[in-house]
Amino acid sequence: MEWLDNFFEKKTRSIAQNSSRRGALARIAKYFVGTAFVLPVLPFDRSSANAAADSEDFDPLDDQRCEYWRYCALDGHLCTCCGGSITTCPPGSSASTVSWIGTCENPEDGKHYIVSYYDCCGVSSCGRCYCNENIGEKPAYRMGLHNDINWCMGNESEVYHCTVSIVLGTASDKA
Repeated sequence: MEWLDNFFEKKTRSIAQNSSRRGALARIAKYFVGTAFVLPVLPFDRSSANAAADSEDFDPLDDQRCEYWRYCALDGHLCTCCGGSITTCPPGSSASTVSWIGTCENPEDGKHYIVSYYDCCGVSSCGRCYCNENIGEKPAYRMGLHNDINWCMGNESEVYHCTVSIVLGTASDKA
């Protein structure tokens, strides 16, 4: 077996003498730069996402779809898909002590409603029915109107599970 050790030692020393760290880094960098130009060109299938949106049996009042009217400013997993309802958290989780709001139009009566969104906390993320609706979203410096924050920060457990939406009342034209 000494011959095998000698063989690999000679090969390793030969590679070490004929290459440098800078050369290896340059080859790695070329590889990454090359793939950065190739990856965006590769084809991928978006038909499944478009098929759901273009479906003829689409119901705008289905509370397990992101297009449901109450979810116009919701960013998170729907509690209706995670064992809860539109207004109640699933068992084992609790509503966040703070929330954000949105103003959504109900297609049934054409009125705009103020909707409060509460994150349900204390259980690991549901992982189903993720929505990121940003209609009327305000910038991050207006915390009460921004949906990209972990609203579980005021709870005992900061672990996010899902989000509920509660209608507070109709929006008035006076602002």
